Amino acid sequence: MSAIDATGASLGDGVDRFIRYLRDERRYAPSTVEHYAHALARLGDFAEAQALRHWRDLKPDQLQSLLADEHRVKRYSPSTLRGLASAWRSFFRFLARDGEVNSNPAIGLRSPKVQRKLPQVLDADEMAVLVDVPGDDAESIRDRALLELLYSSGLRVAELCGVRWRDLDPGDGMLRVTGKGSKTRIVPVGAKALVALAALREQDLPRDDDPLVRGARGAPLTPNGVRARLKKRANEQGVWKRVYPHLMRHSCASHLLESSGDLRAVQELLGHADIGTTQIYTHLDFQHLAKVYDAAHPRARRKA
Repeated sequence: MSAIDATGASLGDGVDRFIRYLRDERRYAPSTVEHYAHALARLGDFAEAQALRHWRDLKPDQLQSLLADEHRVKRYSPSTLRGLASAWRSFFRFLARDGEVNSNPAIGLRSPKVQRKLPQVLDADEMAVLVDVPGDDAESIRDRALLELLYSSGLRVAELCGVRWRDLDPGDGMLRVTGKGSKTRIVPVGAKALVALAALREQDLPRDDDPLVRGARGAPLTPNGVRARLKKRANEQGVWKRVYPHLMRHSCASHLLESSGDLRAVQELLGHADIGTTQIYTHLDFQHLAKVYDAAHPRARRKA
């Protein structure tokens, strides 16, 4: 991106400053920063093609045209288009804060509606089979602790890979985790997960600053490593659904909400900034209720 604005600065300077802001000040995850960089690279290419000299020269109708082209020509999905629009809005909000644009041209962007899919979950019986890892070898002890903790506390895979032994308080059954945006929260750890973690600690004899769940040579287990362990254990345990870390999180949230009905508590456990994100689990609970009702209520059965 080489277009020059009226001050002699490259349009890319604004993008570079924004990416540094996300990485260094907001401390976004590398994958999130990469998403923003991709979205802004596309915006930069468009600005060059339009011979723009300053970001304030970009008009809302031009931005809407760009989004429409991404949909029509590249056939991006509605969720991808919404991600692009969100990244552009954040970028121009950043520029407006520094007085580089007078208004945000991405505010009124219209993108196709995303049909929200309900997350898949394991039922309680399937989960009980999955976490009941047999064996007393080192790998089995590690995987049993990994599975129990994911299900017990609804952790994101990045959160699991980031926790250290010093973050665990086994006496109170609490774990400190660092989630999205470097936000820290305290989550409960269930009794069975604590037992599994105690066995892991007795085996590994870790220091306080060691990773809670380690891979080869004592390094933290990577997200891909966690996914591989879950896939292997699901196959061995006879759980034939596709099992992945977020499925454990979805299942934890769904089972808690089904039993308690306390949406706010589930929101706090999961670390959702917006309760609307948590509300999707109420739809899962309703689906379960509807199935029970249809099967059991004498007035619910439809005639063949």
